[in-house]
Amino acid sequence: MLAILTFLQDATPPAVGFHPSTHCSAAPFTPQFSTLDTVLTLVLVAASLALFLYRLKPIATNILRSKKDPPNTLAPLGKRAWAFFWEVLCQAKVIKQRPLPGIAHAFVFWGFLAFALVSLNHLAMAIGLGFLDDLGYIGTFYYGFAALWAVLVAISIAGLFIRRFVVRPIWLGRKVSYESGFIALLIFLLMATYLAAPLASDGSSTIKLLWWTHTVALLVFLPLIPHTKHLHLVLSPLTVFLERNGFSAIPPLVGDEDFGLATGKDVTQLIALEAYSCVECGRCTEHCPASNTGKVLNPKEIILGMRTYLNTFGPVSETPLLNELREAPANASPDNPPANYFSMEAAFECTTCGACEFQCPVGIEHLPIIVGLRRGAVNTGAWEDTYGTKLFLALENKGNALGLSAMERDKFIAKQAFPIFDGSQEYCLWLGCMGGYDPKGREIITDFARVMTHLGTSFGVMKKEKCTGDPARRLGNDLVFGSLAEQGLAAFEKAQVKKIVAICPHCVRTIATDWREYGIAPEIEHHSEFMAHHAAQLPQQPKDDTIAYHDPCYLGRYQDIYEEPRTVVAAAGTLVEAPRHGERSFCCGAGGGLVFLGEETGDRVSHNRAAELVATGAKTIGTACPFCNTMFRDALGTVGGEAPPQLLDIAQLTARALPSKLDQ
Repeated sequence: MLAILTFLQDATPPAVGFHPSTHCSAAPFTPQFSTLDTVLTLVLVAASLALFLYRLKPIATNILRSKKDPPNTLAPLGKRAWAFFWEVLCQAKVIKQRPLPGIAHAFVFWGFLAFALVSLNHLAMAIGLGFLDDLGYIGTFYYGFAALWAVLVAISIAGLFIRRFVVRPIWLGRKVSYESGFIALLIFLLMATYLAAPLASDGSSTIKLLWWTHTVALLVFLPLIPHTKHLHLVLSPLTVFLERNGFSAIPPLVGDEDFGLATGKDVTQLIALEAYSCVECGRCTEHCPASNTGKVLNPKEIILGMRTYLNTFGPVSETPLLNELREAPANASPDNPPANYFSMEAAFECTTCGACEFQCPVGIEHLPIIVGLRRGAVNTGAWEDTYGTKLFLALENKGNALGLSAMERDKFIAKQAFPIFDGSQEYCLWLGCMGGYDPKGREIITDFARVMTHLGTSFGVMKKEKCTGDPARRLGNDLVFGSLAEQGLAAFEKAQVKKIVAICPHCVRTIATDWREYGIAPEIEHHSEFMAHHAAQLPQQPKDDTIAYHDPCYLGRYQDIYEEPRTVVAAAGTLVEAPRHGERSFCCGAGGGLVFLGEETGDRVSHNRAAELVATGAKTIGTACPFCNTMFRDALGTVGGEAPPQLLDIAQLTARALPSKLDQ
């Protein structure tokens, strides 16, 4: 933002519309420069630029010395160019997610762009090379155009100052940054001096004072950029353009010595770039389910912790990244005590819901970093957790996260008379751990099978099926995940599966995306997509049932599927939206393997979300993920009151209008 003001600093312009002057060939109010003025300007500009580069050098060195990232193609370039245009130039994400402060930030940024030529001309005048005055009416128009932006920037920066120092949202940090206030003052001063210049008499000492005030403000601001959050002005365009392909794209491990993020030697250039790009806006923390329910995890502090580590130990250090593994924790956070800052405890409280990554306006990918920290702790044996160990053993020995015998699944299939997939059916119906072993998950699978039968779609289930490895993947156990992925791909190939449908968004995401490290799986879709495609054939039910639909994180943010389940809900009743819905939906607390770990500290995420859904007054809560269903089933007993709403998956909502087997 301040860089914006940096360009806004041309206090000499003849602001058209601000002064009655009709002079067009040369800018009025232009100070007369002596040889001393010229020399002093050149010295100050050189000193400011030199100090800026001097302070930027160690940061650039840390980024460049970091480990090279695994190969990541820049294709498609068109998509990256659009992201750069939409998110950087248009400031679309900044505005959409926080409209009022977002538009204020956008005005400052756009003002920066508008002032680029004016600022260059401002400094060039001191050495007799000013160029805007030679453009005649074009130059005069440009001065006026810049003046309009100066007004918008001045108002915006004043509003942002009030927000940070008076309103003080907790997400910005508990400790006020007076440095930010000083920078805001510099920006306002740049705008004020620019706008005041046309009011001064031509050739007066006042115009000279305004010119120098503007110049000094600009030259003081420049060296402040590298060691403040305003470094994002320089780095964030690169961060946005170089984002990994796909949401929460976890990079593959490379070589036998790659265990994830264990020490400084494992930090890659992209991670280092992201760490230094953080603008400390706190949007990630504001929407984090862990941070909102009293956990240690603060996504902003994870990124700032990485920055602090790089500044303290460097990118090639063998000092452990996580505080619990160091001899002396390194704390540089005003918000978290040393024991919690950049800690293992924080890393393993993440539900991997993706709200942080989705909200970030400067392209930081929090989840690959957090999962990388988990990888480093798990793959090196540093993480010791009873529930985690039990889960990994269950996946290895039983092939499912619940640790039950495969015979239990076989009995369920036989009881429901599900056909075994033999290659002749259109779809392979993937049961998953919840659909194959959990009692409520089985009810969802059974009802969805009824819907498929009603639609006349042929399907079969795998004779043998193992977990996709989603919980192992998110918890950082690549050995277990890789083994399950390879076995799953081999099973699909042997059975000649061409199309898959599943009730679990985690299974869909893992098979379609995460398995790509080991091979390409058959086409897979979520059951909400399947039913939405056949919406015209679904039974239309009375609208007297009000349904609060909960967006699963792994269906919404991970796969951008929002409208399809709502189409299904709309056929079953009247849709009621919770305050946090769609892209801003709040997590159920199950993701990232946490559903299989022990009790949470602080408030339970599931209780927080269930209470919000209950508060809508809807008669029914609709889900589209068996994990969400499980979490809310437990939570509603506590927060649902004496008569909690009914809890149904969207397949169950649809199937309740179908004739039962007894009626057929």
